[in-house]
Amino acid sequence: MAAVAGMWEDLVVRALSKVDKNDYMRFFPNICLPKPSPAEDPLADLETFDGPGPWDRTLLEVEVENPIDNARSKMLIFSGNDYLNLSSHPAVRKAAAKAALVYGMGPRASSMISGHTDYHRLLEDTLAEMTKKEACAITPTGFAANTAFLSALGSIATLTAAGKRPAKHERIAIFSDALNHASIIDGLRLVERHQEADVSVYRHNDMKHLDELLSNCTAEKKVVYTDSLFSMEGDFAPMLELVELRKKH
Repeated sequence: MAAVAGMWEDLVVRALSKVDKNDYMRFFPNICLPKPSPAEDPLADLETFDGPGPWDRTLLEVEVENPIDNARSKMLIFSGNDYLNLSSHPAVRKAAAKAALVYGMGPRASSMISGHTDYHRLLEDTLAEMTKKEACAITPTGFAANTAFLSALGSIATLTAAGKRPAKHERIAIFSDALNHASIIDGLRLVERHQEADVSVYRHNDMKHLDELLSNCTAEKKVVYTDSLFSMEGDFAPMLELVELRKKH
């Protein structure tokens, strides 16, 4: 056991040495959020978003502290998910504070176990009503949304299969852009592992390659899955060309 432990320790030390040598080591910067101005009531009686307010810059204009030397520098954040900075809106903060007083901090479990609260149901019902849909299911992140959707898509093949597992001709053929988001790739791996889909990857935004793959596919159920805006490259999917391919196939 000592020899095995020593082997792993040596591997870790060598790996960390290479990481340090190639400047791969990264530290999480500490985002130092500014405190609300004393003149601003943190729980102001605002129930809707009526336009920009003094809270809009709270999470956009920040100071960043280097964890090594504690030096601070100013930064504008354009890479966050809170594009409208609604997390700092007084109405949102007040609602979050109210929910914490009623339920405590967080649902304490996944929705499938015991984490689906009245607030989750209210949000789902409201979104379904707004979009005129029969029902709505919310997910904690966009990553989870993609993996959940692809899992549901793959389960169609299983639920409609003649046997316990879908045969080759019963599987769904999914065509994925080579630069799709990691959440899509993880979801595709999941349905492949369950033998519910056959996945083909076409070259990034290459509609000719996709057309060839679709033309050579004999599956009855075909799905093309793509980002609209590719997060790493910053370019867009050719949506009009994709629509034409959909009409063709």
